[in-house]
Amino acid sequence: MAAAGRVTGKVALVTGAARGMGRAHAVRLAREGADVIVLDVCAPLPSVAYPGASRDDLHETVRLVEVAGRRAVAIVADVRDHDLLCSEVAVAVDRLGGLDIIVANAGICVVAPWDRATPEILRDTLDINVVGVWNTVMAGAPHLVARGGGSVILISSAAGLKVQPYMVHYTASKFAVTGMAKAFAVELAKDSIRVNSVHPTGVETGMSAGGGLQAAIGAAIEANPRPAGMFTNMLPVERVAAEDVADAVLFLASDESKHVTALAMTVDAGVTQY
Repeated sequence: MAAAGRVTGKVALVTGAARGMGRAHAVRLAREGADVIVLDVCAPLPSVAYPGASRDDLHETVRLVEVAGRRAVAIVADVRDHDLLCSEVAVAVDRLGGLDIIVANAGICVVAPWDRATPEILRDTLDINVVGVWNTVMAGAPHLVARGGGSVILISSAAGLKVQPYMVHYTASKFAVTGMAKAFAVELAKDSIRVNSVHPTGVETGMSAGGGLQAAIGAAIEANPRPAGMFTNMLPVERVAAEDVADAVLFLASDESKHVTALAMTVDAGVTQY
């Protein structure tokens, strides 16, 4: 008989699940025994230089979860839409019989030095990276309370612990997520719900692939090279894999971390130590 997985019998909600880190989280949890609600907007994202995920991308995530032998429910929704998020998550939770894990992964990254950032970039970043995370917890947490406990994992960034140059708006949003995790942890502890944040360095995803994001960083460095060293990892890697971050998510989702809450967990190759 095969050994039970580390989250066998649990149900997870993962946002931004159509590709990249979100897909890695969903597939990793499925391989360890969880059914997964996979949610993505599947549309172009405001202000960003890279293309948005598609419905085909989300369908591929569903396929990979099912290949792992678990059930998947796909939701196409914008994390900025609180009411839609709550209603769609409730329907999916009813189909799968409960909810134990929330992974608030959806987010955007826009490179724009302070004097090139626009009010629209600030609003879009805060609406998706902060309000969207809050909406996700608000949509999912009542189901964890009904279940008698669970784990909430908010994907922040190294930029949520240390300044990320050339993007004041992004740094502000990720510091907000770090604080939100700690605040939710305090209030949800009475319901046996743990809340932690995860802080990756640069990750190899669709967001980082291609020329848009990297070209913008290169242009910002050329204009103002002094902060560029803040991107340097302590370990000799430029970026980590999405699966490396998914390993941390799995630990925080599993009972192995049953007494871990309000932790800002880094998967950052040491970049926050410089």
